[in-house]
Amino acid sequence: MTKTKEYDVLVIGSGAAGLTLALNLEGHAHVAVLSKSSVQTGSTWLAQGGIAAVLDEDDKLANHVADTLVAGAHLSIPSAVEHTINNGPEAIQWLIDQGVPFTKEGESYHLTKEGGHSHRRIIHASDATGRAVAETLIEKALEKESIEIFEHHIAIDLITRRKLGLPNNHCIGAYVLNHTTGEIIAFKAKKVILATGGASKAYLYTSNHDGTTGDGIAMAWRAGCRVANMEFNQFHPTCLYHPNAKSFLITEAVRGEGGLLLLPNGDRFMQNFDPRMELAPRDIVARAIDHEMKRLGCDCVYLDISHKPADFIKEHFPTIYERCNEYGIDITKDPIPVVPAAHYTCGGVVTDINGCTDIPGLYAIGETAFTGLHGANRLASNSLLECVVYARSAAEHIREQLAVYSDETNIDLPEWDESQVTDSDEDVIISHNWDEMRRFMWDYVGIVRTTKRLARAHHRIEMLQKEISEYYSNYKISRDLIELRNLATVAELIILSAMQRKESRGLHYTKDYPEAAKDIADTILAPKNYPWPSATRSI
Repeated sequence: MTKTKEYDVLVIGSGAAGLTLALNLEGHAHVAVLSKSSVQTGSTWLAQGGIAAVLDEDDKLANHVADTLVAGAHLSIPSAVEHTINNGPEAIQWLIDQGVPFTKEGESYHLTKEGGHSHRRIIHASDATGRAVAETLIEKALEKESIEIFEHHIAIDLITRRKLGLPNNHCIGAYVLNHTTGEIIAFKAKKVILATGGASKAYLYTSNHDGTTGDGIAMAWRAGCRVANMEFNQFHPTCLYHPNAKSFLITEAVRGEGGLLLLPNGDRFMQNFDPRMELAPRDIVARAIDHEMKRLGCDCVYLDISHKPADFIKEHFPTIYERCNEYGIDITKDPIPVVPAAHYTCGGVVTDINGCTDIPGLYAIGETAFTGLHGANRLASNSLLECVVYARSAAEHIREQLAVYSDETNIDLPEWDESQVTDSDEDVIISHNWDEMRRFMWDYVGIVRTTKRLARAHHRIEMLQKEISEYYSNYKISRDLIELRNLATVAELIILSAMQRKESRGLHYTKDYPEAAKDIADTILAPKNYPWPSATRSI
């Protein structure tokens, strides 16, 4: 018999977005937060650089708006940009009030500068901002009686009234696997929030942890939500290149503080690609590095900050200094070997300014969501800002909705049916499918694309989808199988979106259409048999 747990609000994801929302519902709702690993993992925990916001009197909100629009290749939705940036200072103050230990310089907070920014506006906690934010929010959430955190619980699929054949569609919960015990639990809630992060694990090389498998995007798609701009996958230009260094990012702030990109012979090269050189937006820098590596046949390029004083480097980048030192690289003396790696999903589940999706009762926030902020390329350090701003907006909307709530969840949920499944003795198939998918996504749907490469990728993902569907239908469910199924869904959405965009813009670069089109438009996909427009819409 399937166990059922009931809450006012179910938050799927325990990063900055999910925990910010939960904390902003304190005193208004009983909240369950699902973390598919421990809460000390996730993309927030790994974020190094900082959070962008206008905090200096010499800076202006209009400057930050303009920088975001330029970095986004003018595809960002202006209202989303203005909402995020106008609420940025208040969001930072909320984090300070929670106790996040941002780095100070005297009595003021130290602000750094990153690629694409016209001013110093990146507030940070040394070079481990994400960890500082995550630790603070986790500590606060654990203190609240109204918030329950469930570690090692992964959502399988959303439950909606439409799926159950009932009128007045509404998201009423999710089936969840406790993957330490193998138990399936039905979590019922009046409001459900997807805060599961992005889908960078679709690629062979990524700066993110193993959990960025597009779970929220895939579940929302299967439930009937539209997704947008999935072709825009940001590749961070500088991940540490070392056989023993798994997914270790070298923050953009290294370049912001004067780090130089060098070829293996020691020559600089960014001046050949953009007048902003090392401080150009990420899409330009990643493509330049990719070009030089392919031109020279080299395994990596180098990022050199060693011309700065050693004490400055150790003070500003202690985490990077210590990690590189573990691999025999003294960044006060030696350049750092770096390569681009999949880093951020700029598209996602279509939402409004309150995080509401197409399905009543279902919200998406953080990297899972498409708010329109990032356009064709995310401006550095706007991601954590978006998490906090939209989580707070969604929490405010949820508080208002709960006050006038009509109970759409007052129904009995069906049992999770495992009667026809068996334990698999071929789990190796999952790892083989996973590896194959990530390799062809890297080769065919990576930094530089062509129409033929995308067609090959589409053919491969269709075959994989059939295998995964058959496997999912017949064998006992596991975390690996859930993630593979989700990642295959998201990979297909990325490919389909990339095939629709007949231009090069921001993070989507295709040799067959190297110029930007005159018409600026989002790529919006809608599931079949749902009443949403699937065509591209102009902004």
